[in-house]
Amino acid sequence: MLLLGIDIGTSSVKVSVVDAASQKVMASAQYPDQESPIIALQPGWAEQSPDLWWEHAQHAIQLCNKTVAYDPADIAAIGIAYQMHGLVLVDKDQKVLRNSIIWCDSRAVEIGDKAFDAIGQEQCLSHLLNSPGNFTASKLAWVKKNEPEIYNKIDKAMLPGDFIAMKLTGEVTTSISALSEGVFFDFKTNSLSKDIIEYFGFDEALFPTVKEVFSPHGNLQASIAQKLNLKPGIPITYKSGDQPNNALSLNVLDPGEVAATAGTSGVIYGVTDQLGYDKQSRVNTFAHVNYTEQQKRLGVLLCINGVGSMYRWLKQAFGSSESYLQLNTKASEAPLGSEGLRILPFGNGAERMLNNKIVGAHFHNIDLNIHSQAHVIRAVQEGIAFSFRYGLDIMRENGMNPTIIRAGKNNLFLSELFTESFVNITGVPVELYKNDGSVGAALGAGIGAQIFSSPKQAFEHMHPVQLVQPATKQLEPAYQEWKALLEKQLINK
Repeated sequence: MLLLGIDIGTSSVKVSVVDAASQKVMASAQYPDQESPIIALQPGWAEQSPDLWWEHAQHAIQLCNKTVAYDPADIAAIGIAYQMHGLVLVDKDQKVLRNSIIWCDSRAVEIGDKAFDAIGQEQCLSHLLNSPGNFTASKLAWVKKNEPEIYNKIDKAMLPGDFIAMKLTGEVTTSISALSEGVFFDFKTNSLSKDIIEYFGFDEALFPTVKEVFSPHGNLQASIAQKLNLKPGIPITYKSGDQPNNALSLNVLDPGEVAATAGTSGVIYGVTDQLGYDKQSRVNTFAHVNYTEQQKRLGVLLCINGVGSMYRWLKQAFGSSESYLQLNTKASEAPLGSEGLRILPFGNGAERMLNNKIVGAHFHNIDLNIHSQAHVIRAVQEGIAFSFRYGLDIMRENGMNPTIIRAGKNNLFLSELFTESFVNITGVPVELYKNDGSVGAALGAGIGAQIFSSPKQAFEHMHPVQLVQPATKQLEPAYQEWKALLEKQLINK
């Protein structure tokens, strides 16, 4: 019995087919080969085409099928993971009305801040666990205010994964987890937030039917099945934002367990059973994939926008034909601390952990007689590790004190230098696993279809491939200098 997982990322779409019994990956494919562009019509804006995600998802599924490593007729369930916080709008014919306003778009910060004050900060934090900030609710309010002709045509507003499931099934559903990440959900009443609906003047009919994350969200339409050489009627039994899904893929489901990722964005995500919140909404709390009203499981999320995006920029700006692996190797040619070169990697929009301020990326202390390409590469990796430490300290203020962090051995965690910098500056050991968002989505589908007797059974064959322990505190002075530079920038904003 096979499971199909689809991961709608910012850079590309990844698809994997997994054998349920062994949890072995039968085939994986990514489309496109080069990173998908982000449309920035104005500074601070970030959009992508939902129809392009759908096109890429179809290509990736077809590429998996072309491997002839499995029989598509054996696929029993489909799961979807997706980039969080994006806004997708469709009309009554399920046609996309505008590009998606995605997670790193900053246009709605002021709208969210005004809502935070108008509704009441304590009311927002105690019921929503977050400020409306720059989340999906505020983005929808931006469309209502600035594009009324589009707003008036909306039949459904949804998250990116809801859209892909709609394209597969023709049905529009969502979940408590999705609503909470959009800051539409009231944890005290366990329902759509009346505060948000009434303040922004939204019609409740805009929101899809709410179902559990692990449950049927529709069945594959015959016309789509024929196009993709799949069996009609396959159920979509799992949908999750990428960070809760990353945690699931690392078997992070219970209070106290913590996951991290260093992809396009950087995230530390810890599970708790407490309805807590950061008073400044610098870290955010959402319903985890296994949240229920009876058994509360929430994910506390630290997000740093400029992680993989900063590293990609570096590669492009240097005009480097070298691979990321070669860049990682070159970084080790520079000494620990990069001989005073400090880089703030915040050039990808408003940063939640910095109170939604747009700080920008900064290079400090460049010495033209000392610093080489190796120094710059290392300083970027150290700067990213320092930003994780800065955010983790905020999580610690809020009672999240991890004793170990699980991460996939991919993206920046492929770099030994970065991994060691991360572990040494945070003081927390990291367990590395072979994990993948699309594989996590496939296993999530198996849980939702009750192919596994429990979520834990879905990960019975998962074992760490490496444990990295803190070995030195020599980076601490460099971090304190970096922190002072950051806080100077924050004062000026």
